[in-house]
Amino acid sequence: MDRPQRYAVTLPGPPGRHGPPEVVVVRPTGAYTAAGAPVYADEAGAFRVAIEGEAARPLTALPGPGRHTCLHAVPLP
Repeated sequence: MDRPQRYAVTLPGPPGRHGPPEVVVVRPTGAYTAAGAPVYADEAGAFRVAIEGEAARPLTALPGPGRHTCLHAVPLP
């Protein structure tokens, strides 16, 4: 099965502020994690995630406060 070439990853808004979430589009980097999951990154390459199913696990620190270990990822056409 072919993997999607783009995913939309949803980053939550600031805690307690009811701010809107941010959506970041990521593409495959050609790299894989030690567990064999493909690594995706944003256009700048600063935000990197491993995606398995509909879950994105951040490999780099997220901007802003809080630590999120699992984010929602949606394949894009």
